Amino acid sequence: MTEEADTVSRHLEQRLIAYWHDVDFNWGKNAAEHYAPEALFVSQTARYEGRDQIREFYAWRRERGARVNVHLVGNFWLRSLTESKAEADWICTLYAHDGEAPQASTPPIAISRVADIYVRTGQGPWLCRQRSWHSLFRGGVPTTGLSAEDMTRRVASKA
Repeated sequence: MTEEADTVSRHLEQRLIAYWHDVDFNWGKNAAEHYAPEALFVSQTARYEGRDQIREFYAWRRERGARVNVHLVGNFWLRSLTESKAEADWICTLYAHDGEAPQASTPPIAISRVADIYVRTGQGPWLCRQRSWHSLFRGGVPTTGLSAEDMTRRVASKA
C-alpha cells in the first residue's frame, strides 16, 4: 500500500469511527452528513436511499425511545483507491438492547461484513455513497430497521 493509500485508509477508518460514535452516543443526529446526497444504505432487512431517508431512519430510531447500542468497527481494509473513489470492507460487531444503560451483558446481536464505497469531489470530504451489510452472525435482540412502506409514509408525511 502506498503512503497516500495508508493516509486515506486511516482517514476513512477514523471517519467511520466518528460516524458510529455519533450513532451510539448522539442518537445519529449527524449521521446523514457522512453520506453522499445520493447514498444507498442496504442490508437484508432495510434499504434507505439518499440522505433524507438515512436522516429519517435515525429520527425514527430516536422516537422509539431509550436503546443502548455499541457498534464496534474492526478489520478495516481499503480494497481500492482512485482520486475520487475508495472501496473498503470492515466488520461491525453490534451490541444493542432497548432500554436505559446499563443492560445485561450478552453476546453481540449481529456481526456483519460491511462493504463501503466512498466518493470525493475535488478537495471536499470523503462521503459514503453506498454501504452494504452482509450478516455473518445474528441472534438475540433484533436489529432496528424501517420497512420500505414505513419509510415511504414517514417521508411523505414530511413533504
